[in-house]
Amino acid sequence: MNQNVICWFEIYVSNIGRAKKFYSSVLGTKFRDMDTPAEAPESMKMAFFSDPGNMGVSGALVEMVGAKEGDGVCVNTMVYFPCDDCSIEESRVAGAGGHVSRSKFSIGEYGFIAICSDTEGNPFGLYSMK
Repeated sequence: MNQNVICWFEIYVSNIGRAKKFYSSVLGTKFRDMDTPAEAPESMKMAFFSDPGNMGVSGALVEMVGAKEGDGVCVNTMVYFPCDDCSIEESRVAGAGGHVSRSKFSIGEYGFIAICSDTEGNPFGLYSMK
């Protein structure tokens, strides 16, 4: 069984192409588009950050009519992406169309984080030990 505290996340977006470009530019992620299952809403699109079957934390960008943070379908969730030094990925955020809300800062013995928003207005964190 997966022993990770978090095993999956979804980031709801209004433009999946733009969101994929943003996260690829900032994190260097190569997305894998999901083939929409027959039972899924026709308008639903998903792009996986990594193989959904891996034993680490995985997740996806999701574009689906009616699913937007704050509407009762989903809630705004903060996810943190691991980095060697979060200032490197932070430096790419504005150029990719996002916003840095709070530049890299110490969280004591637990490392450093930066708080940002993507092109869809979703907040996310960057985390590193240095």
